[in-house]
Amino acid sequence: MKQVLVYSDSLSWGIIPDTRRRLPFDQRWPGVMEGDLIAAGVSMRVVEDCLNGRRTVWEDPFKPGRKGIEGIEQRIEVNSPLSLVILMLGTNDFQSIHSNNAWHSAQGIGAIIGAIRGAPIEPGMPEPRVLVVAPPPIQEARRAMAEKFAGANRRCAGVAGAYERVASELGCAFFDAASVVTSSPIDGVHLDADQHGHLGHAIASEIGPLLMD
Repeated sequence: MKQVLVYSDSLSWGIIPDTRRRLPFDQRWPGVMEGDLIAAGVSMRVVEDCLNGRRTVWEDPFKPGRKGIEGIEQRIEVNSPLSLVILMLGTNDFQSIHSNNAWHSAQGIGAIIGAIRGAPIEPGMPEPRVLVVAPPPIQEARRAMAEKFAGANRRCAGVAGAYERVASELGCAFFDAASVVTSSPIDGVHLDADQHGHLGHAIASEIGPLLMD
């Protein structure tokens, strides 16, 4: 059986925009992806590690423990053997507490890829492949997200291109989520339920060949 680790934030955790509720597993994109792949005959399971507020390499001064690079080696070790790590982070790098642009966030993604590859897995276990997923651009943040993500729609400009360059340089697969989904018009940041479905189906098609060889 192949194991796929999804390492992400609230966009994958499945928060329902402008609430504190969570979509059920079969409606979150990792669950949709798993369902598609199993139906296609792939023996696999998804391991979700998706934390609300997680950044790439920056800490949240108000909620400690959101620095994505910290502990990633142990997560790889705990869940090994892994066939694939899907890395979908970056949205929270653009919270108003930070002054990051797309280049900064892409460097954070690169640092996490390095940490994944340096994880202390057991001898003989495979180093997992990495798929970098660029999150959809943040729209003008609304409602509960308005102050937290003020100006994020401008600072995140060019994020997909920056992520793709880093993924290419480091020999990782890449997928631009904005090719199939948009952030919610409700809060400008998260994904509505139908967008989870679109993303899950698209990523299942993307990674199917990676899991079949």
